[in-house]
Amino acid sequence: MGNGAGAEKGMKRRLGILGGTFDPVHLGHLRAAEEAIDLLDLDRVLFVPSADPPHKPGCELSAFEHRLRILQLSISKNPRFGISEIERGFAGKSYTVNSLRGLNEEFPGSELFFLIGLDAFLEVDTWYKFREIFHLARMVILRRPGFGEADVEDYLTRRISADFRMDPETGSFIHPEMFTVYYLRNTRLDISSTRIRKLAAQGRSIRYLVPPEAESYILDGELYRGGGRN
Repeated sequence: MGNGAGAEKGMKRRLGILGGTFDPVHLGHLRAAEEAIDLLDLDRVLFVPSADPPHKPGCELSAFEHRLRILQLSISKNPRFGISEIERGFAGKSYTVNSLRGLNEEFPGSELFFLIGLDAFLEVDTWYKFREIFHLARMVILRRPGFGEADVEDYLTRRISADFRMDPETGSFIHPEMFTVYYLRNTRLDISSTRIRKLAAQGRSIRYLVPPEAESYILDGELYRGGGRN
């Protein structure tokens, strides 16, 4: 656990959880986390870098240490951002359900809000023990270009549970047994890690796509040059 997250153990807090490969983390990730804190009154957002993501088979990731260091540099000036390295200790694939189980144990009594992009959310029913996720954390869906709120309601009722209903007062989706699902009207920033890697590989500018500290680390270490991962 990094960036002081361990100090929160045992405290009842509203914690956002944002997982991903973060290869590299970019301003879209950071802005979404900042807006989630503001709109949902979260105490903190923990970034959880994946060690061995099950949904990207055959995808060669940059070394965990590089991805972690870029993340550390990128969030260092925001006291409400932290990092959990929980997936680093997993044997085998980094399943979300296992991460949320571990984080619930690590922060007993805290409310977990799992932040997920709408594009990824629409594939949740392919995840390992996906229904348990809705009993472990409140799902917070982040807007993505090309998708809308109607997609959320349709997917929830058809693929997860027919008992989900939209609350017209809050715009969230409630269930008699599962945690509430939130649709966050966050700023849509069409930035992708894939695009950043391609630009870096071509020796082109990645300024204003990642924080300056991340840009310096990537350029100084020549990460992604030649199209490879380091």
